[in-house]
Amino acid sequence: MKKVLILLLSLVLVFGLAGCNSNTPKDDASAETPTGASSELEDKLVIYSTHSEEMLEAVSDAFTEKTGVEVEFINLKGELADRVRAEKENPQADIMFGGASSLFIEMTEEGIFEPTTPTWAGELDSMFKDSEGNWYGTIKTPVMMFYNKEMLTNEQAPKDWADLAKEEYKGLIVSRDSASSSIRSTMMSLIFQSYRNDKIDEAWSFLKNLDTNMKNYYNSGTMLFQSIGKKEAAISYATQSSIIDNITQNNMPLEIIDAESGSVIITDGVAAIKSAPHPNAAKAFVEFAGSAEIQAMFANEFNRIPTLNSALKDCPEWMQTEYKAMDVDWSVLSEKQSEWLQKWDSEIRNADKDLKKE
Repeated sequence: MKKVLILLLSLVLVFGLAGCNSNTPKDDASAETPTGASSELEDKLVIYSTHSEEMLEAVSDAFTEKTGVEVEFINLKGELADRVRAEKENPQADIMFGGASSLFIEMTEEGIFEPTTPTWAGELDSMFKDSEGNWYGTIKTPVMMFYNKEMLTNEQAPKDWADLAKEEYKGLIVSRDSASSSIRSTMMSLIFQSYRNDKIDEAWSFLKNLDTNMKNYYNSGTMLFQSIGKKEAAISYATQSSIIDNITQNNMPLEIIDAESGSVIITDGVAAIKSAPHPNAAKAFVEFAGSAEIQAMFANEFNRIPTLNSALKDCPEWMQTEYKAMDVDWSVLSEKQSEWLQKWDSEIRNADKDLKKE
């Protein structure tokens, strides 16, 4: 099935990939870059990423099929940014693929990325890209509250994030721990709502009450959903795709909450690394990975929501549903998140509740 998909993608994209001349044989690497300058694609590309092995294999195989460029990918999870930063003076990778926009903003300030101009950049909303072309969002990931419908009715369920601090929900909530990048981004976004109104003490009070209500933290998304499925707790929050997966694949009776103040929208990005060993292939990969066709592939094969509206028409129906988005200034989070995370992790979150580990 994957080989058929790759072949179809290759045919669809044959005129769409700026950076690779479709009339050029693979043994002649001469190509046109997205900026129009003539260049040659190198024979190799190295990607550092947080995405799954399956996703990376799919996009790498499709890119190789299209361009002839061999791809080496390394899944670094939480070590991605540290690895790219450590190699800043002597980069070993060409592409950073995955990570929240706040991280890309922070690393842009450090001069780590090389600006690119893919053909689809103009279609992206400004919240999904850097104004100077240093990074682009290719996947948007809402983090949403949800509950077990067999434990709570719609009337009993929380309607907004602030409700999670109410005493009536004590012992009914579970969460991922701070190792989860989506949960870190969510907590920081909730703090920002108070910070923007010069009421940050209200954020710490809310988080202390939330921690009091928390039954447990988990270092695994699988264990978190198992606890909800076993009715050990009724309420949690996770990426929308994870919730949908557990509804459709595991038949869990879960209901998504469209929070009154909006849900946190995390943007997974892609960027070419400055002074990379294979710069032309890196530019071509940015063009390729963010295209509507590849975003649709990620949507259909891996439940990842595209940032390009033009990709949505070819995506699963559940991705068409509009939810309210929380208003977040990610540049502020980029500046403040280390300070806020340290306080949340060391002074507020009860580490004694970290009982469940794989």
